[in-house]
Amino acid sequence: MSQDPDRVLYISYDGLMEPLGQSQVLQYLKKLAKNYEIFLLTFEKKSDWSDVSKRETLINDVCQSGIRWAPLRYHKRPSLLATSYDLAVGLFVSLFLVLKNKIRIIHARSYVPSVLGLILKKILGTHFIFDMRGFWADERVDAGMWKRDSSLYKLAKWFEKHFLVSADVIVSLSEAGVDAMKAFPYLCNHPLHFEVIPTCANFEFFYPRSIASEGKNKPFVLGYVGAVTGWYLFDPVLECFKILLKIKPNALLKVLNRGEHRYIQQRLVAHKVPTSSVNVLTVDYAEVAAEMRLMEAGIFFIRPAFSKKASCPTKLGEFLGCGIPCLSNVEVGDTEKILNGESVGVILREFCMPAQEEAVKRLVTLATDPAVKDRCVEVALRYFSLYNGVRLYSRIYESLAD
Repeated sequence: MSQDPDRVLYISYDGLMEPLGQSQVLQYLKKLAKNYEIFLLTFEKKSDWSDVSKRETLINDVCQSGIRWAPLRYHKRPSLLATSYDLAVGLFVSLFLVLKNKIRIIHARSYVPSVLGLILKKILGTHFIFDMRGFWADERVDAGMWKRDSSLYKLAKWFEKHFLVSADVIVSLSEAGVDAMKAFPYLCNHPLHFEVIPTCANFEFFYPRSIASEGKNKPFVLGYVGAVTGWYLFDPVLECFKILLKIKPNALLKVLNRGEHRYIQQRLVAHKVPTSSVNVLTVDYAEVAAEMRLMEAGIFFIRPAFSKKASCPTKLGEFLGCGIPCLSNVEVGDTEKILNGESVGVILREFCMPAQEEAVKRLVTLATDPAVKDRCVEVALRYFSLYNGVRLYSRIYESLAD
């Protein structure tokens, strides 16, 4: 690397003030900023930005890290017009940053920012990293947000093709996602540079609780972290928890969730889950790890679909880093290979009562195995280390340095 740091413009449509921005953008960039001059463009939601105390703390943290942050306002409705407006503003700001600072690398996180990355590459000749984060257009169909024959889906898939063909480097969250893309007809004879970098976790935060803090009469806490709607399947989670209550009558379901508490309460009532056995919390990113350390096992189910081949749930690395085995389902990125192959979790192959009963029993047995905590941590370090993720991104930047 040359003495002067290479300059990178990182563009994220997720706001830095969102939990995902905290865990999957800022954690990486703070470490990358030690060797590269990072310019960050994000789109912040009004509700997040209005939290003055949190905003000022974050601005100071970003500034101390040496990252030069340009936060823009995110607009949601009407969907296509709002996104088009955000892209127009984003393009103007991106052009200004690139030209003023002679930036040569555009790192676009997911599809909407990649529109800007593609345009900048075409008109200015900058390098373009398509950090895809999954098959976004197909995810929206699978989540019931779009129809497969809609103009929005067709437009997004048109852009996806051009992102893949034009990108200097394509970052996938899973090996399964790379295999799926290699089968795309239009890529069969097209040389591509793929890198697999799963959603990593900062193990300075996500580490196991001490043995002294475990306690002999502690209830068995089953943990759920994140969204419960869209392509996430929450009803089977509650079905599994009811099975767990038969095995461990004092079990507790701890749900860390933001903005969906009313829906969660509705599903608890529908499944006749006793509210005394459920704790639903909203916590800041800085508090998530401490709450996870109170759990004995993690659980999450994602709608099996083509789009999830390229997925890697952020919570997986965080659970394992805390020494917590997980129960999940098939056809979600490399999750089955990791949980089953490394004996750090249980995979549910079908959503039916006999299979769920067997899976929950296996999860309880695994969670009470004295060796499972160390095994989870070792697997987490091997697959989901933030250090390793930063090393791989550095290698990509280095390969593109002029």
